[in-house]
Amino acid sequence: MGSVNFKICGFIYKNWVLKASSQRSFALDHNIEESIVRKIKNTAIKKEGVHYSIPVTTLKKICDSRNLSLSNFFKQLDL
Repeated sequence: MGSVNFKICGFIYKNWVLKASSQRSFALDHNIEESIVRKIKNTAIKKEGVHYSIPVTTLKKICDSRNLSLSNFFKQLDL
């Protein structure tokens, strides 16, 4: 299960967070706390001691903000 979380966080970080003007703006635009964005980032870059299991509710908020269904998100993720 851990590798799935790394893939999800990695996808979000590389494709969306890095393209945002800041982590704070990404958080505001996606209706999540900035601390969640940091957890996503730290999991994506495999920071030692950090392993964030992103809740489906958080993933849904991010996808909803991007007008993307969860099923289309997972198709893009290509698990």
